[in-house]
Amino acid sequence: MDDIKDALTIFKKDILQEWRSKAVTVATVFFASIVLMVLAFALGSNDTVLKIAAAGVLWVALAFAGIISAAQSYQNELEENALEQLLLYPIARSSIFLGKLMANWLYMALLGFLLVPVTSILFKAPLANNWWIILLVILLGTLGFSIISSFYAALTANLRARESLLPVLMFPIVIPILQAAVKASQELMGDNNPAFIWAWIQRLVGFDLVYFVVTLVVFHFIMEE
Repeated sequence: MDDIKDALTIFKKDILQEWRSKAVTVATVFFASIVLMVLAFALGSNDTVLKIAAAGVLWVALAFAGIISAAQSYQNELEENALEQLLLYPIARSSIFLGKLMANWLYMALLGFLLVPVTSILFKAPLANNWWIILLVILLGTLGFSIISSFYAALTANLRARESLLPVLMFPIVIPILQAAVKASQELMGDNNPAFIWAWIQRLVGFDLVYFVVTLVVFHFIMEE
């Protein structure tokens, strides 16, 4: 219970810091909006092409915005050696990871909820009665992405080339999450085959659980280095 309280304290600190600065919010919303607009114009006015591309474009925008969110969460801790001071507190290293993870997940999930209706309109991909299922896909997909991005952001936090190394290291690992999320979203925005939708959702749940357990165990050793 103490570890959970510590994680919630770090989570609240990050949320309060973002509430005051709006740095991550402005950057991620602006970047994701630009990606959606540029790709919508690039793909032309063919409704079929737009509908097919909708799910992929949605997750491309979320993925690159998620990189900004994860990198910024540890960037703030590097100012005036705040990260080193945080590690001196008598708290479990896993609590730091969980706090950062929850904050990044919240940013990405809220951004995903915002982008879904925009993508549906821009790319002529109506969701009909499937809106609640795609919100579930957003929650699961952004959770998996946040787990990997938070872990690798911590791993590269003290490196000089962290901005370029972060996406290079994490994207090969996060591909299964993105693939499952795109496929599930594509079914919801396109053919709407229930069997395929729930099969990809089950894969998302499985990937999330495996990645969460592995990163939670390994994070302690990363922070001790």
